Amino acid sequence: MQAEQHQKEEEEEEDEEQESSGGPDSAFEKSPFQLTAEDVYDISYVLGRELHKLSSEPRVAVPSKVAQLQFKIVSILEMLEALVNETNLTVEALKMERDSLRREVEGLREQAASGSTKEVNLGPNKMIIDLTDANRPRFTLQELREVLQERNQLKAQLLVAQEELQCYKSGLVPEKQDWGDPLQKAPTVGTTSDSCQRREEKTTIKRLFAFKKP
Repeated sequence: MQAEQHQKEEEEEEDEEQESSGGPDSAFEKSPFQLTAEDVYDISYVLGRELHKLSSEPRVAVPSKVAQLQFKIVSILEMLEALVNETNLTVEALKMERDSLRREVEGLREQAASGSTKEVNLGPNKMIIDLTDANRPRFTLQELREVLQERNQLKAQLLVAQEELQCYKSGLVPEKQDWGDPLQKAPTVGTTSDSCQRREEKTTIKRLFAFKKP
């Protein structure tokens, strides 16, 4: 009993010294926004000390010690609540500032876009083409139509030349005509003319089909 009484007296003296010198308990008197890391360590020390006292106190004194410990725990919870509320306010303020900056940036982009359009002064149905773009359009629609039409004409001329060459190869059109005997050559000339005419008609039909091809 004497040893327990002596330990109790030492703890009371230690508490009095800490209170007089502003020890760990002084952290509970500070504002939550003024706490430092050292203050947090002091608070944890005080809680550990109070819990240790509960195990050594007589049962009669336990309720009062529990009440003191509850008071300190409530104080800690109030500090945490204040810090959380302040953090939430800070987050909301940052969100509002972020939204304001976004609107400002969008406004600047719109001004830049409208300003560049005024400087270029594009007319209706006009567009800006990047000459460094490999996929940029290089021909107008009218130029493409002319190219396609010229291609079809060249294909038709090629077909005609091929048909005429075929006539020469088959002997329907002789390369050298003998004018010495016009009576004997007349039927041949007529036959040749009719054959070439039919060939020409076929060539014309092929040309029509060639124009329809894309």
